[in-house]
Amino acid sequence: MNPLCRVAGIYRRAFAGLPRLVWILAGGALVNRAGTMVLPFLTLYLTQDIGFTVERAGLVVAVFGMGSMAGSVIGGKLSDQLGAVRTQLLSLVLSGAGFLILGQLRSFPVLVVGIFFVSVVSETFRPALMASVALAAPAEVAARAFALIRLAVNLGMTLGPAVGGVLASISYGWLFIVDGLTCWAAAIVLFAALSREALRPEDRASPTVPGESPWRDGPFLVLIGLVFLLAMAFLQVWITFPLYLREYLGLDERAVGLVMALNAVLIVLFEMVLLHAVEHCNRLRVAGIGALLVCVGLGLLPFGTSVGFVVLLTCVWTLGEMLNLPMTNAIVAARASATTAGRYMGAYTLAFASAFVVSPLFGSAVYQRLGPNVLWYGIGMSGLVLLAGYLWLASRFTHSQGRL
Repeated sequence: MNPLCRVAGIYRRAFAGLPRLVWILAGGALVNRAGTMVLPFLTLYLTQDIGFTVERAGLVVAVFGMGSMAGSVIGGKLSDQLGAVRTQLLSLVLSGAGFLILGQLRSFPVLVVGIFFVSVVSETFRPALMASVALAAPAEVAARAFALIRLAVNLGMTLGPAVGGVLASISYGWLFIVDGLTCWAAAIVLFAALSREALRPEDRASPTVPGESPWRDGPFLVLIGLVFLLAMAFLQVWITFPLYLREYLGLDERAVGLVMALNAVLIVLFEMVLLHAVEHCNRLRVAGIGALLVCVGLGLLPFGTSVGFVVLLTCVWTLGEMLNLPMTNAIVAARASATTAGRYMGAYTLAFASAFVVSPLFGSAVYQRLGPNVLWYGIGMSGLVLLAGYLWLASRFTHSQGRL
């Protein structure tokens, strides 16, 4: 067989077998994330256009993080009560209006209130999206279903900031207009493509694990702790990693951008194929190996200074990301029942939202006061803790509810 045909067959099988609803959800997520323009430029907007101090701008960004935490909980609860897809539609409609209004606000107190509201309503989308995928995708393809959503989000996040940079050079006001309009466009995509039955897929789902609340599920809370610890480490990729490349390795902004872009390229090209190859393995063990690779990829940074070495380590931590995040999503989906999927996904996204608030403060403090090597070594060691935790959960989950 022609090698090109073999490669095409591998990719065709990687994307095969996913429900139509998952593809529609991915389309909505792509449109929504392609319009993500306000958050990447929020600090610049607040300091250069509004005239806030860096300290005040940082406080506004922190308020956005707190709103994300609230949105994670509210989105999860609404998904179980109102319906996961309906919650997405509500979030997108309100977010669109919120961004358009936010672009008109100028005073500090009003902006803080506005940012908090927009953050809450926009972040309800994330657990609702994940709950929708959990309810729509059969267990055997759940990891690839979540990977498809990640692929759509990564494609959108690649396009959004790039277009946002062009718009910001014209006027920051365009960022709020386009961000708001793409929220509405994503809502139209979802509403137009979905059948009446798909608006509440949880009505059709069969319960897998009975339970009332994720907060009374001991092993799941351990998993959430591991997710928080990994998020604390992984978010340094966007916080101190670019700074380290600039200050200690001498890379200019263009080179730093190319290194960061490599992560998205690898995910788009290989994540679905990789997950198709390992989807029959124990998910918790695969997720544990992924967590270790993320931490090793960052923990080995002090051992080299060349661009090639940085590229190699970027491939390592990206491989870990591809193995861990979709598998962990699938694990959470399998742990929940049809009536608690939203709350489980809400708790899961809350772990990330909490890390989004804590990680910048903790990572930057260690980086500045103790030096970057201490930060990287600490992240590397945390990988061993994460691997041990995932392996412990593998035996615990297998005993309590079957193979995961």
